[in-house]
Amino acid sequence: MKNTVLFGALAAAGLVAGAAQADTLGDVTDRGTLNCGVSTGLVGFAAPDANGVWQGFDVGVCRAVAAAVLGDPNAVNFVPTTGQTRFTALASGEVDMLARNTTWTFSRDTDLSFEFVGVNYYDGQGFMVPRDLGVSSAKELDGATVCIQTGTTTELNLADFFRVNNIEYTAVPIETNAEAQQQYLAGACDVYTTDASGLAATRATFEAPGDHVLLPEIVSKEPLGPLVRHGDNEWGDVVRWTLNALISAEELGVTSANVSELAGAAGDNPEVNRLLGTEGELGSYIGLDADWAARAIAAGGNYGELFEDNIGENTPIGLARGLNAQWTDGGLLYSPPFR
Repeated sequence: MKNTVLFGALAAAGLVAGAAQADTLGDVTDRGTLNCGVSTGLVGFAAPDANGVWQGFDVGVCRAVAAAVLGDPNAVNFVPTTGQTRFTALASGEVDMLARNTTWTFSRDTDLSFEFVGVNYYDGQGFMVPRDLGVSSAKELDGATVCIQTGTTTELNLADFFRVNNIEYTAVPIETNAEAQQQYLAGACDVYTTDASGLAATRATFEAPGDHVLLPEIVSKEPLGPLVRHGDNEWGDVVRWTLNALISAEELGVTSANVSELAGAAGDNPEVNRLLGTEGELGSYIGLDADWAARAIAAGGNYGELFEDNIGENTPIGLARGLNAQWTDGGLLYSPPFR
């Protein structure tokens, strides 16, 4: 038993040491392409359009990182991953980062040895049902069949919710959102449960969205964000501060329309100057040049632009900012200072 424990400890130490020696930034730079793990298709967040070009809120994060590192927001190879395959793809090096509705949890951060670099969408798990089911609360779902993606936090939250409320359900396991949509519309399950944003995105693709209801209960906290491998610290800093650059840019009024002008010369706002590289040398701290953040912002806009263009209230997804508003507007969105 002692030898087994010792072997496990040494193996873990070896994995940590190997991760510490990783140079994903160098690999991406040498390759000239960012391999970004995304969902298999969730409209508004990550899905190919009619021409096969990936679009969406999470896709925008990938493109911002590619622009910061490679100078080209289109230098991205999008790798579709399911709830079951995403972590293997990241751990094995098939992808350099994940930018897909993935919840930051204790076990994923520690036991699976990944590094969440921040939160790009504060979400919670919800329930969608056909309007003609006549249900107004998730607590009325006793005996329901529920479509649930395997390998996700929603699978565990579902069990917790029904257990706490002393009601029964039958799980209908599915792998992808597309499969869930097909099964749900075919009547194979009474309910589809996943992140509330995912339900809104899925419902927006239906021929008759109004025939389906999002129930009022939000039964979990789902902080969704990009992640990299543990120990890959330099690369983690690049992805983390690219996301922070998009968040700070919105707060500071830097947009895709004015970023070129603001980056042309130092202005009156010191933090804008540091963000855009006209003052100080912050880029050199993460192995990039002075214009890295300006390129990231120009790629698809600041956080607010990405939100409104892809999933905001004027899109078919129709999501309000809510918790994802800037901290100055009563939300949770907040970047550490660029200093």
